[in-house]
Amino acid sequence: MASRRPAAPRSLADELRSWDDARLVALLRARPDLVTPVPPDLASLAARATTRASVHRALDGLDAFTLQVLDALAALDEPAARKDVARLLGLRVGDVGASVDLLRDLALVWGRDDALRLVLTVRDAVGPFPAGLGPPSATPLPSGAELAALLASAPAGVDDVLARLTWGPPVGAFPRADRLVDPDSQSPVEWLLARRLLAAADPAHVVLPREVGLHLRGGRVHAEVRREPPAWDATGRDVTAVDSAAGAAAGELLRWVGELGELWGAAPPSVLRAGGLGVRDLRRTALALDVPEPAAALVIEVAFSAGLVADDGEVGASWLPTPAFDAWAAAAPPARWAQLARAWLTSSRVPGLVGTRDEKDSPRAALSDAVDRPVAAIVRADTLRELADASPGYAPTSAALLDRLRWRRPRRTGRLHDQLVAWTLSEAELLGVTGRGALSSAGRSLLAGEGVDDTIATIGRLLAKPIDHVLLQADLTAVAPGPLDTTVGRLMQLSADVESRGGATVYRFGPSSVRRALDAGASADQLLADLAAASRTPVPQPLEYLVRDVARRHGRVRVGSASAYVRSDDEGVLRELLADRRAAALQLRALAPTVLASPADPATVLGALRELGLAPAAESAQGEVVVRRPDARRTPPRRPPEPHRGRAVAPADPLLEAVARALRSTARHAPAGSDEQPRLTPGEPADTLARLREAVATSARIWIGYADGNGRVERRVVQPLSVDGGRVTAFDHASEQVRTFSVHRVTGVAPADAASP
Repeated sequence: MASRRPAAPRSLADELRSWDDARLVALLRARPDLVTPVPPDLASLAARATTRASVHRALDGLDAFTLQVLDALAALDEPAARKDVARLLGLRVGDVGASVDLLRDLALVWGRDDALRLVLTVRDAVGPFPAGLGPPSATPLPSGAELAALLASAPAGVDDVLARLTWGPPVGAFPRADRLVDPDSQSPVEWLLARRLLAAADPAHVVLPREVGLHLRGGRVHAEVRREPPAWDATGRDVTAVDSAAGAAAGELLRWVGELGELWGAAPPSVLRAGGLGVRDLRRTALALDVPEPAAALVIEVAFSAGLVADDGEVGASWLPTPAFDAWAAAAPPARWAQLARAWLTSSRVPGLVGTRDEKDSPRAALSDAVDRPVAAIVRADTLRELADASPGYAPTSAALLDRLRWRRPRRTGRLHDQLVAWTLSEAELLGVTGRGALSSAGRSLLAGEGVDDTIATIGRLLAKPIDHVLLQADLTAVAPGPLDTTVGRLMQLSADVESRGGATVYRFGPSSVRRALDAGASADQLLADLAAASRTPVPQPLEYLVRDVARRHGRVRVGSASAYVRSDDEGVLRELLADRRAAALQLRALAPTVLASPADPATVLGALRELGLAPAAESAQGEVVVRRPDARRTPPRRPPEPHRGRAVAPADPLLEAVARALRSTARHAPAGSDEQPRLTPGEPADTLARLREAVATSARIWIGYADGNGRVERRVVQPLSVDGGRVTAFDHASEQVRTFSVHRVTGVAPADAASP
């Protein structure tokens, strides 16, 4: 006797009930919004899967060919068969199988292969004119051969009307479209209306019926079926050259972020009243880092996303390094890069928007909410995944990459999408995620999510190894033949200025740079000793003369508060200062032969005197030299900002598997009044929490005692799914629903299977 065919599902919920755990897990992984929060049963899951927002999110992830298959389904009467879908696309049944299966696995289509149905919300999302086809005719129309013969006898102008409507949109304007028409009329539109080859859509418009449109299209839904993404237009690069360029860029990124922290720690910029970083402060930062402003904006935003800089939260707030910056700076270079790259990849910040104009024609500021876009991380990941699909070393053109992304996610395209793709490519090159336009080895590891240790190991092979020495030269320069380690790098940054960069960095010593080191608390002997220890060559005599000369004059003039005063044991220096017209803005006046006063603040006076070639030192009220260390200021501890998610993130597979089991479970464990109930001994909260987490990890059913709002304790058999924030989400076997319980109300825990018959 032949086996009976399984009954056809009557609804989406009915179909979901027939799915196994693995298929439900795949659905929840692909559409994570369905599990936030966990639905209590399969009927609720089906209802949530058909909501407009969830359906649109799922459609946004479909490629062009799958959307064409969806158009074909929407153009067919329901229920439809796979063979009909294939016929409308001009393909074999096997050619559409994978796409139909995907639509079913995403719960956008349900039913057997010969009785497929679109979820109603999906049909609404496709719209009234799938693939530009009009609605079906309200009355029967001639068959294909009869229709062809009828059109062959049409008066002049009919072909032009039909040509405009055939490939959509199928609606055209026509006054009084719903009036009675003369069958003998030679007007093209009236002739078509009289023969029902056009229909009145409303009093002012006509529409081409679906049957006529398909006939004119040769029975095809689309003129071109796009089964595969466009071919790559790419230039092959040597993989070694790609990684070499990426490693150099990664090293520069580390230097820029390090210098940003030092710069802002010494001279923090103010937070704008509306939030963000001012244009002048962005320009000042770009000059200090010696990079264009867009690159400076990228460095700032990446450091912010990584939690290395933040608003200090004070009155008159400033942007400062966080304590996490010091931990980052102390880490090994590969670990530092991995932290920055991961922050960039997952961030919703868009540095490319900095400086652009908003709808009020105001510039968008760095570090402001105006440059946050939830979709940024999605497009960034999509762009890099497309690069990863190319062969190693292949650098595609921007046009080819955009064409493939438009095929991959047609519903996500638009002006912002294209801008985000372009910005992703330029940012990835500056960060070392790509090199010479191709994805680097470190970029592949980062994107594959191979783990922090693997990414660190990969970038470690690309980064130049830090060196612990420079070469001091007689012309007051020093050459660093590679990236410097933290200690020597800080010494050179403090005591010299960068003159040029390239394969090697050239530093130049001058009075202002040496004074900077002295202002930070170094003495001449200490500075010379540090330079000697850091150099593979002896300290040249000209450099020693420079350091000792600046040190001899350092502090001869002291500045304190009057608003500010200037004092010096050298009366001649002060007389010259009073007579110097360049100092007129300070409004100096003599209080004594060795003391001048100014209404300007001490910092302004210090800066002005340094510009005049003096080497003043700041002085405290007790007359002691004030040491101003550039790295003294930090914010209180701060957490990195949470990216604004453009879509839900799928929970870990163990949780999804537990949810699937709970949704499909039909077992009933009604424990009330049974002698087989275990004893629930109250325990410490920490013990209860540990046992709940153990039950989650082992997918075990357990008994719990649970106190309600009136203090009455009930016993329940539950299967915990997750424990988070003092709450446990569990499948309650008595109600067959997923519920949330407060951990502090759980009075006891015991294994359920041990007591069950």
